[in-house]
Amino acid sequence: MNHGTALLWKRRALSSLSATRRGLPKEKMSENGIMSRAKVLTIDTMNPTVKKVEYAVRGPIVQRAVELERELSEGMKKPFAEVIKANIGDAHAMGQQPITFFRQVLALCSYPELLSDSTFPEDAKSRACRILQSCGGNSMGSYSASQGIDSVRQDVARYIERRDGGVACDPDNIYLTTGASDGIVTMLKLLVCGEGTTRTGVMIPIPQYPLYSAALAELGAVQINYFLNEEKCWSLDITELQRAVNEARQYCNPRALCIINPGNPTGQVQSRQCIEDVIRFAAKERLFLMADEVYQDNVYAEGCQFHSFKKVLFEMGPEYAETVELASFHSTSKCYMGECGFRGGYMEIINMDDEVKDQLTKLLSVRLCPPVPGQALMDLVVNPPQPGEPSYGSFIKERTATLSALAEKAKLTEQVLNTVQGISCNPVQGAMYSFPRITIPEKAVKEATETGQQPDMFYCMKMLEETGICLVPGSGFGQKDGTYHFRMTILPPTDKLKILLNKVKEFHQRFTQQYS
Repeated sequence: MNHGTALLWKRRALSSLSATRRGLPKEKMSENGIMSRAKVLTIDTMNPTVKKVEYAVRGPIVQRAVELERELSEGMKKPFAEVIKANIGDAHAMGQQPITFFRQVLALCSYPELLSDSTFPEDAKSRACRILQSCGGNSMGSYSASQGIDSVRQDVARYIERRDGGVACDPDNIYLTTGASDGIVTMLKLLVCGEGTTRTGVMIPIPQYPLYSAALAELGAVQINYFLNEEKCWSLDITELQRAVNEARQYCNPRALCIINPGNPTGQVQSRQCIEDVIRFAAKERLFLMADEVYQDNVYAEGCQFHSFKKVLFEMGPEYAETVELASFHSTSKCYMGECGFRGGYMEIINMDDEVKDQLTKLLSVRLCPPVPGQALMDLVVNPPQPGEPSYGSFIKERTATLSALAEKAKLTEQVLNTVQGISCNPVQGAMYSFPRITIPEKAVKEATETGQQPDMFYCMKMLEETGICLVPGSGFGQKDGTYHFRMTILPPTDKLKILLNKVKEFHQRFTQQYS
């Protein structure tokens, strides 16, 4: 070894020793003398809260479904001809058709040269011109204000006033968001603070939409579970809220209460009385209310009706209307629109401290603005064709057909699943999912445990491998110990939904027989 090489080895040895003392991974010398640098970012050195994040809707079972699709396309033989993904509320991916007027206006906004095309109706052209005039440079490709396009926020405010029977809405309280999820996570960021027993706790329903648990894990907040009552159609019980908050105060600082209405994954629609009770509870316990109302048009069951938290709050009088802090969320992704990919949404804030509101605006400015096409679409949702306009008839026809089909599929899903021994399905009152309870034989539970899987994950994975049906196990949403469920969307076309339900029925019977 010459003198230069010896010095190099000595230098690297000292560097390795220094790294070891600083708790860093050692560098290694390969046989050809090239230094192999240790990764700066490893599973051991990454943000530990990220490792706690789980999102069942796109978890391992969905990854396996994608693999099966690829294997089918490569000609591999399976006991099924296609994979049917019933795991996520992606309406257009399931075959739901977009609203013609919405797409016409978005096409005109994207390519304004089409404004001279006589095949587009005049109301679509005038709407597109209004949106473009609100954009920098008359282009949807420009940034907007961080809070969103001013004219769109005004239209959202007028929509809320109409929806809520005249309750006033200030456009300055409207924030356009990248889907509802963006607004929800932003509000949680504002709420989370403290350490140890003062760390922020957030109450979420169980079963819940995994966005909430994932966001709380990433933010290092404390998740406070309150259980919905499955025996009473997944209703919300105030005594359960009280139990949850009382227990939580022993180890954290409960600051927020999240409500999903209509429910995901459970499909329940809350009564007005329930909403009043929740508002009183939040006021008594000094909790910030977060109302996830993205399924507000998806109400199917007779006797059920959507009531916004904002409307009920203001009708309860100044004692509550002027004090209870509320953020409510809506989206272009659900209801009759199903435009998930445009990532349009809004949140309305009520009774927020002015200084916090300034901080909210600052936080939103970091991400510049929500997608402008999504903002444009949100404008069309809250300001659709009106009576007398050329597109009104076709709009109402398409909207009604979509919601009617969903109502029929909600009833069909409940009826078919309840014919299967060992499956019990509550009425799908609203939203886009059923969350049936399944009986899993003890032998199957034992085998699942031995393989390190949750029993309902074991069940759903077997169903996927044998039938091509992709469902999400209930353990990904939370459930009472000793109970098992799966979530399935009601979105597939009726003919495909019937096939799906029949396959689920046949699989459950085989599975039960196999493990009895």
